[in-house]
Amino acid sequence: MNAPESPQHFMYFPGDYRWSAEMLVVIGTAQYGGADFTEADRIARTLRDRVGDDEAWFRAWCEGAELLRGRAQAAEAAGHALTAASNYLRACFYYQIADHFRQPKDEDALSAYRVSLECFRKYAALTERPRIETVELPFEGGAFPAYFIHGEGNEARKPCVVRFGGFDTQKEIQYLRGTTEIVRRGFSVLLVDGPGQGESIRFRGMRMRHDFEVAGSAALDFLEKRDDVDMDRVAIIAMSLGGYYAPRCAAMDPRYKAAIAWGAIWDYYELWRKRIERLKQAALPVPADHLLWACGVETFGEALKKLEGFRLRGVAEKVQCPFLLLHGEEDAQVSMADAQALFDSIGSLDKTFRVFSAKEGGAQHCQRDYLTLAVDTMCDWLEEKLK
Repeated sequence: MNAPESPQHFMYFPGDYRWSAEMLVVIGTAQYGGADFTEADRIARTLRDRVGDDEAWFRAWCEGAELLRGRAQAAEAAGHALTAASNYLRACFYYQIADHFRQPKDEDALSAYRVSLECFRKYAALTERPRIETVELPFEGGAFPAYFIHGEGNEARKPCVVRFGGFDTQKEIQYLRGTTEIVRRGFSVLLVDGPGQGESIRFRGMRMRHDFEVAGSAALDFLEKRDDVDMDRVAIIAMSLGGYYAPRCAAMDPRYKAAIAWGAIWDYYELWRKRIERLKQAALPVPADHLLWACGVETFGEALKKLEGFRLRGVAEKVQCPFLLLHGEEDAQVSMADAQALFDSIGSLDKTFRVFSAKEGGAQHCQRDYLTLAVDTMCDWLEEKLK
């Protein structure tokens, strides 16, 4: 799980790529209400002599989440709605951070995840802003769970951003990765758990699938029925494995008027084939067994068969809307060569490749080492293209 250390970004657990990367994820959300550095540090300090012990990680973050949930409940009972809301939001995030490294997804993991969803819905009900609706996106195989967050401003029909996570993230965590900044700029946001993500896989049995446009188009079908969304100004953002999902959805459904791949994916099959050859050295965001669970298989050979369709050659060329690719030059999970191959293949004449350097920050996977810089970059681009 180790990767070469870089002196130009913070590693809370030196020598352990996965745990240090997750701590960057936690700390980065503080700007958007997901964490408090002191809380995160107090939890992580208890783990310094247990580095790599994912059971200890799960228990420590669940305990931290439970403490905040208790505070939120007490504040709610006392009539302090905003204090309750902020504590429920951080509790939700800490439960999901605990779940990230839990394999298999046993009843303890699923129970923690259920409570995380309850905490987010409590937050949505108690916060004064933004306005959040819990919604369902019907499609022929059922429905995807989602949140519709209302954009600020006076426009009756606002532009909208559809957001998806990637291999191991979910809509609640996407909320904490800059969604409130997008909303401040007058965009509504639809946060969705697609196949293989969040609630959809845990409680609805929706495994990963290469034709992710089933979710991308379901989101657009849902938005078309609303009278507060301008369908001529709808964009998609997806991160990490979303570097495959966003281009695919934009290629397969021209109703998307702009697309952002937050991190590149070119050939996910080939990426995992190389990872499997050297699992102990590969830079992975979660335990490798997460792939087996997400694909619904028992062996890595079977998983690779499931990934054969996760390739963008012949698909990226069909993207015609404005396109933005964000990638870090020191991304240990996906190479710059793959990012360049994706960008070169995008068919749109209006495309931008934003590479973040180690010197400026944001050079790590999906800019986990400088989240606000990535969020500002995306928001400014969205304003230029859709406002």
